[in-house]
Amino acid sequence: MDGLDKTDFAIINALEGNARLSLRKIAMEVGVSTTTVMHRLKRLEDGKAIRSYSALPDYDRLGYNMQAIIDVIVSKGKLFQVERKIATHSSVAAVYDVTGHFDVMVIAYFKTRRGLDEFIKKIQTYDFVEKTETRIILNTIKEGPVRV
Repeated sequence: MDGLDKTDFAIINALEGNARLSLRKIAMEVGVSTTTVMHRLKRLEDGKAIRSYSALPDYDRLGYNMQAIIDVIVSKGKLFQVERKIATHSSVAAVYDVTGHFDVMVIAYFKTRRGLDEFIKKIQTYDFVEKTETRIILNTIKEGPVRV
């Protein structure tokens, strides 16, 4: 979306800090009127600069103590087919096309090591999955929005 200005970015940053802010509170934080915020948000949403509003759960507190990054090599041009299949799993938070030695990067959360193990073994049986490499996240230093 072209034509974004510092007010648009300030509104986005306010929402990234707390997506539940009222229009009035955003207006006070940004230094514009509530009507301006309302119109800007509508334009940002219509232009897909803001795709959705959501919560950022603390997965550890919810019992998902295993967070993993799983890299996948896919053969025979079946990248999207494999990605769509992986993305349907309930523990998968994100699926990305990536550059480098692997084709796909998956970020997933599991309650147990056994759950992670079963997931990895399952995707290794998928047609066109040649190889996986799994990294377990030991400690999260930062997780959240990018300030724009």
